[in-house]
Amino acid sequence: MKILGIESSCDETAAAIVENGSILLAQSVASSMDLHAAFGGVVPEIAARSHIEFITPVIKNVFSESGCTWDDIDGIAVTYGAGLSGSLLVGVLSARTLAIIKNKPLYGINHVEGHVYANFLMKPQPTFPLLSLIVSGGHSQLVYFRDHFDYDLLGQTVDDAIGEAFDKVAKIVGLPYPGGPSVAKAALAGNPHAFTFPIAKLDSPYNFSFSGLKTAVLRAAQAAVGADYRLPSFELPERLTEAQKCDLAASFQYIAIKTVVDKTRKAFNELHPTSVVIAGGVAANQELRTQLSAAIPIPINYASIDLCTDNGAMIATLGCIKAMQHAETADPYTLAIAPNLKM
Repeated sequence: MKILGIESSCDETAAAIVENGSILLAQSVASSMDLHAAFGGVVPEIAARSHIEFITPVIKNVFSESGCTWDDIDGIAVTYGAGLSGSLLVGVLSARTLAIIKNKPLYGINHVEGHVYANFLMKPQPTFPLLSLIVSGGHSQLVYFRDHFDYDLLGQTVDDAIGEAFDKVAKIVGLPYPGGPSVAKAALAGNPHAFTFPIAKLDSPYNFSFSGLKTAVLRAAQAAVGADYRLPSFELPERLTEAQKCDLAASFQYIAIKTVVDKTRKAFNELHPTSVVIAGGVAANQELRTQLSAAIPIPINYASIDLCTDNGAMIATLGCIKAMQHAETADPYTLAIAPNLKM
């Protein structure tokens, strides 16, 4: 069973071919991140135009690298949500067209759910029941899977996703976009206990909130330069010393990660899963890996770094699982995008 996966939900145009839901034959990713860096975040129209430019080359690349032909492909899986509307349209319309022309089954994939399945390309594979912490620029969710497609959403962010909070804090202290890697790098030279930041207390034991933490970082940065809340945030980077930037980054990262680790540990202790899976771009964060390893008494399942961020391999893997379990296929003439799709 070989599935072509196509991913275009944000600023990465990606394709991959996966066999039997466990063997990655080839993948190709083209990112427009450099184009967005000057704006401090993803610009939807730039992302969509980049997808149009890259979608055909990345698909051609995976066929060339894998040695597969269309005769070898048993189906096409594509992200249809969640994500940016213009970006999703490029991937979905491409997949729909190919499914019709090549007469292949089409599988619509939930991008957030797909992140979990990057871990099934690792050895050993996760086993059910599994607990998954999904952490990225757009999503922060804690999910309990009894089996494929049988899961409960335990909790999620009520405001900013953790990756979004990293980006916003990076902007406050004057670190480059994307914020995740730049904050993590600065934190290496900082003191994680230099500033005391709060963990939001919510009614739901598994929900997250990072908005208040972001505001706390802003107020601490203003106080660090001898100002109050009236100082505009865009003036902070030139007034903060490098040491202050590193301490703010380290202190923010420590508490942001502790927030999700504490809730993951609580869910693990209550539900006793056989596997714990960390998925999404923030799964590449070393502080997260360190804190989780100390908090959870079983080995944690991480995808390789190149499979943490958006990629076609995770989409193809979930597509394989759907095909092998004879899940319902999508109509290539009518599959629509769902920018606000939830798990």
